[in-house]
Amino acid sequence: MPLALQPLTPQAFAPYGTVIEAPAGAGRPINGGNAQRFDLVSDLQLGTDGGQPMLALFRAEARRFPHQVTEMERHALGSQTFVPLGERRFVIVVAPRGEAPAPETLAAFITNGLQGVTLAPGTWHHALLAVDAGDFVVVERAGDAVDCDICSLAAPAIVDWKKS
Repeated sequence: MPLALQPLTPQAFAPYGTVIEAPAGAGRPINGGNAQRFDLVSDLQLGTDGGQPMLALFRAEARRFPHQVTEMERHALGSQTFVPLGERRFVIVVAPRGEAPAPETLAAFITNGLQGVTLAPGTWHHALLAVDAGDFVVVERAGDAVDCDICSLAAPAIVDWKKS
């Protein structure tokens, strides 16, 4: 089953989480007016069951496309945030929270290279699909309770990205 790849927009991605991108306009002046502050996500929801925030770096290789999606994962106890360091595009395949997803419930988005995402707790998603190799900052929950459910899809879905 082919997945339609759509541009990542805050409105389209809202059922799955938050798009992280530089806002238009002025932020709040800080540092004596030498910088602008933009608060992007007010609650990352990382404290469930004694969890605490973990800042990690993922060094991703560029994936080959078309890519066959055969499994999905979710983190029910906390969000997971991916932000590229530099201009790096990636594909994010997601499905709604709840029971293990069926292939027809999947959605696929392509970033513009300057966007990141925060996946809401419980959102099903595929592992990082980097279009451009490089580093990504990841903020997620760390704790004693394992917070990663993985499910196999009943039928594979195909996500394709072609250079324009």
